[in-house]
Amino acid sequence: MSIVRFLQLLSLVVWIGGIAFFAFVLAPTVFHPGILPSRQLAGQVVSRSLGILHWIGLTCGVVFLFTSMLDSQVTTGITSVFAARNLLVFVMIVLTLISMFAISTRMLELRNDMVFIDNVAHDDPRRVEFNRLHEWSTRLEGAVLLLGLGVIFLTARRLS
Repeated sequence: MSIVRFLQLLSLVVWIGGIAFFAFVLAPTVFHPGILPSRQLAGQVVSRSLGILHWIGLTCGVVFLFTSMLDSQVTTGITSVFAARNLLVFVMIVLTLISMFAISTRMLELRNDMVFIDNVAHDDPRRVEFNRLHEWSTRLEGAVLLLGLGVIFLTARRLS
């Protein structure tokens, strides 16, 4: 049973830790003036990193759900699909899928269409849409981070 709980906790640590690192270290660092030669390059690094982070998150979410249900089956005899922690992780997965396939995909199309976003006027419809989608992307990642912190709390409380 300890390996199941280890995998359960590891999946949370990797997913939420990855989001925290991305939001508080990677993105601010690559967009800091003088770190990379252009904002365009910084955007490419962030876009690629976020894509990888999304796949890591989906994998971790599935691992967490599987191990959480297995753990509840073994400890209580009842598979707890609808436990609060599992429902929160399910919402996190859905938000990640929206971010991946709706928002990030459209942002990439817009960025490719604009070629160098910094050379496009701020009132250009493509740039306006890109900025709007960027705000939604940030909101979704923030929501996943907050929900993940809630899952960590619920899981720690359950395991204590």
